[in-house]
Formats: sequence, structure tokens, C-alpha cells
Amino acid sequence: MHAQTIGRRSGPAIDPESDRLPERAQGAIDVAVIGAGLIGLSIAWRLAKAGLAVAAIERAKAGDGASLAATGMLAAAAEHEPGGEALLPLCLASQRLWHPFRDELEAESGLTIDYRREGTFVIALGRDEVERLRFRHDLQRRDGLAVEWLSGPAIRAREPGLRPTVTAGLFCADDHQVDPARVMAALRRAFRAAGGRLVEETTVTALLREGGRVAGVETSAGTVRAGTVVLASGAWAGEGSLVPDLALPVRPLKGQSVALQMTPRSGSLSHVVWTEQVHMAPKGDGSLIVGATVEETGFDPHLTAGGLYALLEGARRALPGVEEMRVAGIWSGFRPTSDDDAPILGEALPGLVLAVGHHRNGYLLAPVTAEAVSTLILRGETLPVAAPFGLARFAPHHSLRSETP
Repeated sequence: MHAQTIGRRSGPAIDPESDRLPERAQGAIDVAVIGAGLIGLSIAWRLAKAGLAVAAIERAKAGDGASLAATGMLAAAAEHEPGGEALLPLCLASQRLWHPFRDELEAESGLTIDYRREGTFVIALGRDEVERLRFRHDLQRRDGLAVEWLSGPAIRAREPGLRPTVTAGLFCADDHQVDPARVMAALRRAFRAAGGRLVEETTVTALLREGGRVAGVETSAGTVRAGTVVLASGAWAGEGSLVPDLALPVRPLKGQSVALQMTPRSGSLSHVVWTEQVHMAPKGDGSLIVGATVEETGFDPHLTAGGLYALLEGARRALPGVEEMRVAGIWSGFRPTSDDDAPILGEALPGLVLAVGHHRNGYLLAPVTAEAVSTLILRGETLPVAAPFGLARFAPHHSLRSETP
């Protein structure tokens, strides 16, 4: 498993069977996507819709990594912080793409993804937090974000379950959310309906190289030739064994989250609420997702008492009703984090395209990533908003370790 879980939420039980790879190498396809998480399946779906023969190859089950461990926030404004100015245009472009992305995904899968547009509150508890929140608000206004400053009473009028110690906050009307389990179920179904081949529990062991370019993949189930290979393996992209001649600056950043069940007695939230310690996201099934810790622990998936305590105490500081809520699940996952916390998009070697390093913004950036990668593969063009996010930006820290054969 990519993450340790206790009672993690799951989406609709559909399409339980996986596809198989071609039995012989001559069963070539147009595109092999390594990784069938949110990013990999979004790209694969777009390419399959365009008529290409696409296989998405996943070492476990689709979404078992960060995709099903995430909260599903589309938070371009709430996530914006100092140093994020270069990333902001990409985030806003993807936020605008989410409505058509949702419409197509729901129509082609026949499933709903619990897209919620109530907006997001970023709140302050106490005087010190108010001052830090004002600094954030100033940054957001300078960068042109539509964020409203509200008093504590104004916020509590909309969310009466919050404590009286909520003294001020920001309302980010355009920061929406989706249900990750439902998104992944819908992507799985839409991709296969478009003719894509989803191959699970199959490990890609090496890239096939021919004539100075990547020409397919070697897997635990055999060799598959492909005109293009897309690397979308999340936090595992930086391990180095698959592409030893590239120094990909991607590492895992562990996060633990907990699902609580809201009841009439406990009260509930109707908006996503951020504090300095946690974020809380209410879902359509009555659950409240509280996330997420930030831990530099490598690929250690273990759930910890300290992580659970930090989440519950952080939530309780703002929402006392959590004390009455049943703990429905707790899990961990690994954010795929690059050295500058921004995604790495574009061609790295002839025949090899990267779509990795999305950090905390995987759900927000999925539509623009799919658009950028599909535009590159189908038309040979770089989407202008994605142009700053190639691997070359890490030079001289990035280097080729050896000559490509």
C-alpha cells in the first residue's frame, strides 16, 4: 500500500477489474502513462478522448497514493503565500478549467463528484493570528485575488458552530472543493469508457530506449512499446531507479488526515474552514475531513498518536463540536513535493514527458496539467501558462547523471 489507513473513505464501487497489457511487445500503444493517480488518469483520459491508444499503469490500485489521501480542495487563494507568485497564474488557470472539467467528467462517467462551491474561510483565533492573517490578505490583494475580509461575528453568522474566539477571517468565494474518492471513481470509469486501458498492480521496472529516445516501458507483466511515455508517479518519481539519468527533485511529504462524522448533536460546517493548524472540509455524505500534518519522514506511512492529536486539537480550537463526532477513519499519504513546491511539466527526454511534483495542489492543478500535457503530445505545443514549469528551471541543481543512450 502507498499509505496506511484505518477506515479511509472510498468512492462508488465500480469497475473492479483491471485491464491487461498487450501480451507481446508488438502490441504497441500511443501513450503509456506511469501512475494512475489523479494526475495520471486525468492526462490519460484526455488523451484517450482525443482518440489515442493509452495505457495507464499503476503499481497498486488507481488512486492509492496521494489522490485518495487528499482533501480535494481547489484553493488558489487560500493556498497562496509569499513566494507563490510564480505559481499563481497556473493555479488560477486551472481553477477556471474546473467547471468544464467537472461537467465532462460527470457526463462521461455517469457519476457525480460532489463539487461544492460554498467557498472557503481562512480564520484567525486571537490577536496574534489576526495580524498574520492581515499580512496574508495584503498579499492576496496585491496579487489580484478576490478575497473578502470579514469580522468574527460575520463569519460565525455563516458558521454558527465556530467558537466565539474566531475574531476575523477571509472569505475565498472561488475556492471550491471536490470529493477525491468520487473524482477517482469517475476518472476511472470515464477513462475506460473512452477506450483507455487501466493496468493495476503492475510495476514499471525500466524505460525502453531505442534510437536515443524513450520508446516504451518494461513492466512486471512484460514490455510495452509506446510512442510517448508520461511519468506521473507522484512522490515516487524522484526515487531515481526508473530514470537514473535524470535527477528529479521530487520527494515525499507525509500527511495524516482524519474523517469525522457530523451529526445534529455535534453540529456541522457548510464551508471549508482553514485555521493556522488544520483545514476542515465538509463532504456531501456528512463527513468532515480534517487535514493534514506536514512531515518529512520519507516513505514511512505509519499513523501516529501525535499526528492524530494535532489534527483533533487543531480542529477543536475552532469547532468545539468535533468532540461529539465519531472518528470514521484516519490515514496517511505522501504529497509529491518538488524543490520549489511547484509541478514539473514538459518533456524531459525525447519521448518522455513529466507531470510530477504537484505538492498540495494536485486537485487544483489536475485540469491544467491534463491540458498542458495533452497539448504537448497531440500538437507538439507548450501551453504558455505551463511554460515556466519545466525541469530546466532547477539548473544548475538539476543535471543529467549520464548520457542518454
